[in-house]
Amino acid sequence: MSSYKEFIAEREKIDFLLEQGYIITGVTENLSGSFLEFSYKGSDPDKEEKERIQVLHPDSRKYFSTVLFQQQKQNEY
Repeated sequence: MSSYKEFIAEREKIDFLLEQGYIITGVTENLSGSFLEFSYKGSDPDKEEKERIQVLHPDSRKYFSTVLFQQQKQNEY
């Protein structure tokens, strides 16, 4: 897969989870990439769903960093 297609595939995974109502709750970085942890709290506050994906492409890592900043900015208000 080309580098650009790899980035698009990873960005689409991130966007899909965000569109479903998940938020990024954790990031674990290592030499080969990043693991993103997503959480979703639906109408039942006792039930929390979690997802975890691995992001390898550097542009995808920049992308999720931007998403994190946007989430933090929204939580400030």
